[in-house]
Amino acid sequence: MSTKIHASVDVLSHPLGVHLSAGQASDLEGADVLRPRLHAPILMADKGDDADERVIEPLTEGSTQAVIPPRSHRHTLRTYDRVLHQARHWLEDFFATLKPRRCLATRSDKPARNFLAALHLTASVICLI
Repeated sequence: MSTKIHASVDVLSHPLGVHLSAGQASDLEGADVLRPRLHAPILMADKGDDADERVIEPLTEGSTQAVIPPRSHRHTLRTYDRVLHQARHWLEDFFATLKPRRCLATRSDKPARNFLAALHLTASVICLI
């Protein structure tokens, strides 16, 4: 069994929210859970979150700028701020701080609730650093 970690972070790579899903689940599942909790002027994400009805339209209705590159198979490619999208490394920095924690990197906890608890504890420590 594999698990996918979905996270939202601020500009200091501090986690704002985390969510677990099955490894074969779409990235949009995490976006559906984390997006309503976010109140920011700009949201940066990767191509996996490029969905008009589920992500882009709700963001623009709430006056949030979506900085999400379009998937290559789109019929009409959207424009996005490429320079601003480079700042998405903040999310990668958060995941880089998780990787040295062996219990999270190998998912040694079998029940999802225990793994999520370890993830929340590690995210809390990251906020204190």
